[in-house]
Order: sequence, then structure tokens, then C-alpha cells
Amino acid sequence: MGARDVAAAVRTGQRSAREVTEEALAAVAARDGEIHAFLEVLADNARSQATAVDAAVAEGRDPGPLAGVPVALKDNLCTRGIPTTCGSRILDGWRPPYDATVVELLHAAGAVALGKTNMDEFAMGSSTENSAFGPTRNPRDHDKVPGGSSGGSAAAVAAGFTPLSLGSDTGGSIRQPAALCGVVGMKPTYGRVSRYGLVAFASSLDQIGPFAATVGDAALLYDVLAQHDPCDTTSLRLDSPATLEVVEAGVDGVRIGLCPDLIEGCAPDVAARVYEAAEALAAAGAKVDEISVPEFRYGLSAYYIIAPAEASSNLARYDGVRYGLRVDAEDAAAMNKATRTAGFGAEVKRRIMLGTYALSAGYYDAYYAQAQRVRTLVVQAFERAYASVDVLLGATAPTTAFPLGDKVDDPMAMYMNDICTIPSNLAGHPAVSVPFGVGDDGLPVGVQVLAPALAERLLFQVAGAVEAVAPRTEWSA
Repeated sequence: MGARDVAAAVRTGQRSAREVTEEALAAVAARDGEIHAFLEVLADNARSQATAVDAAVAEGRDPGPLAGVPVALKDNLCTRGIPTTCGSRILDGWRPPYDATVVELLHAAGAVALGKTNMDEFAMGSSTENSAFGPTRNPRDHDKVPGGSSGGSAAAVAAGFTPLSLGSDTGGSIRQPAALCGVVGMKPTYGRVSRYGLVAFASSLDQIGPFAATVGDAALLYDVLAQHDPCDTTSLRLDSPATLEVVEAGVDGVRIGLCPDLIEGCAPDVAARVYEAAEALAAAGAKVDEISVPEFRYGLSAYYIIAPAEASSNLARYDGVRYGLRVDAEDAAAMNKATRTAGFGAEVKRRIMLGTYALSAGYYDAYYAQAQRVRTLVVQAFERAYASVDVLLGATAPTTAFPLGDKVDDPMAMYMNDICTIPSNLAGHPAVSVPFGVGDDGLPVGVQVLAPALAERLLFQVAGAVEAVAPRTEWSA
């Protein structure tokens, strides 16, 4: 059952939240040993939350739009009293004293938090192989990666453990694993969803968003999360119009820009699915024209200066003094060095060093400041494109899911997995990946829809149309 079906059944008393929760916990116990989507299963907490939902129903109170729906949480979202590791040894033993705002919103909406999901360490990766606790496997093919960095959250939905999950997207970390796992993954406009309680990677790029099996379920979760939060100074003080109601509105008259810059360089089978999606949308009434945005090709280079620079600053707080891992040594400096050496993995260390170098005296203007200028060019390029089209269409990831271990020793090859998703992060715009058939290997392909800032209603409208015309697969909802 999808999230909307579960919530409706629980609200009407046809099913109990406790029954739904027990089924989800049983599925995780039976199969997650093969997949490793979860780092922590919150069985007792989930049962307690489900019982509270059932009590509300019995008393005639509205339990919320996500009544009894099991949800998985990426392990960089703070959960009060529950381990939050960010996939890193350096946060060993840390239990946050507060809940992230999105966790509070889920609880208020009647959702049941089933557990914390595996991820690339501090969200730095595209395969969930950088986790200090071992890799997650793709539920569609256990020899393949699920994508990253939110691979555990994508896998939890793809495996059917939970109808919904939350991830974070800094350079594609929701959309890319959604594409590789064959689920829907959406990044909201920067500021639409509160980042309070999200452990920071790159603060000007990070955004929390939903995974779901269907576009409608993703819209339902987004509508719950998109609220102003005074605890987050970047949270927008704007009403967020409901998106669920437009998912089936169709695309008659919508101007869609097929963007070759988000297709070129992709595998032929992936490119073919994007062109097929464009043709199907045109047949459904959209006005589809090709539009080039050549500035997108500079996004990857700019991102891998800006994001590591911000990470080097954000991760300076992990010093062995205030929380998490501490490796004792003869003095504070030696303790700090020993703690960070033992606590951080290779990819995190690589990005800290890159970012520190880019911010250092004599190199700031040449690298970080220049990358920010390129970021502005990308924003301006989007503005020009949206003067003639309503949304853009392209690939989400350049290939289908690749084998575990295939790119772990080649950082540049791994970074290339984000080439289609990074532009939206640099601009702060919303984007969504929708499953659209399979590649030559039988694994899922994701088609990406990109929209202007604050255009989530239009984004979900077009995403719903993509889903409606997509080829049916064995895992289609």
C-alpha cells in the first residue's frame, strides 16, 4: 500500500497503525540483512507512535495526513535521544538533545518513524559506499549501488520497507539514488523545508526532501514538510501552496524545455528514455522544445569547490571535545588530530583538505570566489531558460546503477554521477526524479524535471504527467 492508502485506511479504522507498523518491522527484519538500508531500527519508538495514532482515531481526533504511515529518516537528521551518526565514526555515541524540525512535523502529521537509514559519511558520496558502517545494496540488484548519499532512504522505499523516507540533497543526493533505485525523489526550493536539525554538509546547498514510490505520495510528504520555521534563518516566510491536488492535472499547454546539456554524456539507454519521455509528454499536450543551457557544464567544477569549502568549515566542530568520538593523546592538539584521523573516512578527509585549500590565503580569490561567480552564471542561465519554457527535462543520473566497488578508487568518476543534478543545487531551485522505464541492463532509469524557484506546484504537475506516461515495470506502483 502507498502512503495515501495507508493513511486513509488508518484514519477510517480499516487498519490500525500498530498493524501497519508491525508489518513494516517484520519486512525489515526479514530482508534488510541483505540490503542494509537501516543503521538503526526504532522498533519500540515506532510501536509507541503507532499506538498514539490508534488512540487518536479511537477518540475521534484527526491523527494527521500521514496517519500511521511508516517513514525512514536519513541518519543526518537529529532525533532526540536516538543515535545520529551521519554514517561516521566521529559521531560515535552521540544522541542529539532535540529533534530536527522535519522530524517534529512528521510526528505531528501522524507518521511513524521506523528507523535511521544508511548514508555516505556526512552526505559525501554518490553510492552509499562511504558509510563507516558498510555499504547499502540496491534492492533491484544486490550487486549494484543504490546511489548516494541518501542511498539507505532510497533503498528503504524501493525495497518496500516504508512507503516514504526523507533524504538530504546537496548536489543530487536525493534525486540520483531515487533514479538508481527506481523511486521518486524530490529536492525542494532552498528554504522551503527547514534545515534545523539537519547536520550540515554545505549550508548554502543542503536541502531536505522526500522519497516515495509515487509522485502523489512524494507530494503528500512535501506538503507536510513545507512550512516556515523560525529556528532556521534561511526558512522562507512564504505560504507553500498544496501540491498533491495538481499531480493529476496533466501538462496540456505546459512549455517543456528538453535540455541536451542534461543528456549529452549520458549512457545511450538513459538518453533514450529521456527522449521517449519528451515524446510522451508532447503527445499528452505539452509544448516540448529543445533548449540548450551550456553554462550547466561548469556546474560540477564550481560545486566541487564550493561544497568542500563549506564542509571544511562545518566539520571543524568535530574536535573530540564537545561530542562524539575522542581519541586521547598527550595534549589538545594531538587529541584533535588523532580524533579526526580516526573518526573521518577517506572521502571526508579529501573534501576537507580540498575545501581548506580553496579558502586559504592566496587561493580564495582564485578558487572559491571564482566558483561563486560561476554559480551566479548558472543562476542567470536558468533565468534565461525559464523566460521561454516553464520547466526543463533531462536525465537524473548518467547511467543506471553501477556495480559495488566499481568507482570507489576513482573519485572523479564518482563525482561525475552528480553532473545532471548539481545545477539545481547551485541555483537553489526545485527538481524531481521520476522513474521512467529501464536501461539495457533492466535497471531503473530516472528522468529529471527541473523548475524555477518556488514552482513546486508546477514541478509536481509535470512529474505526475511523466509518471502517467512512463512504461510499466515489475515494480511500478
